[in-house]
Amino acid sequence: MVITRENNSAYWALRLALGLVPLIAGIDKFLNYMVDWSRYLNRNILDVIPINASSFLHIVGAWEIIIGLAVLLGATRSFGYIAMLWFWAVTIDLLSIGRYFDLALFEAGLSLGAFSLARLTAARSSVVLIREVEPQYPRRVA
Repeated sequence: MVITRENNSAYWALRLALGLVPLIAGIDKFLNYMVDWSRYLNRNILDVIPINASSFLHIVGAWEIIIGLAVLLGATRSFGYIAMLWFWAVTIDLLSIGRYFDLALFEAGLSLGAFSLARLTAARSSVVLIREVEPQYPRRVA
């Protein structure tokens, strides 16, 4: 792959967006400033796990912070796929509630962006730089 200005800017746009979105959402799981996140949690999950909604959302928030920081710090090849799976888990949760289909669609779109980031990172790492060098001819002794 040849790195161009266009695919380099796409890489950085995806990296920033897919790093900042989980990071900010993860921090807000502790603050509940933007929204009451427990609204988006399927109550059947709480029947399976031995903790309350608040504690579960704090674990979710910590995981989102880790994903966001890893992507921002450059671990985009592996964490792109991890973020993709995470966004699909959120999509499935939202669909299982039977509401918030708009947010489920948004999360599914983010998962495709995360997949694209992982693939673009893999393509960027397969770049081979070829440097042209002057041929070295033996010196003539006069």
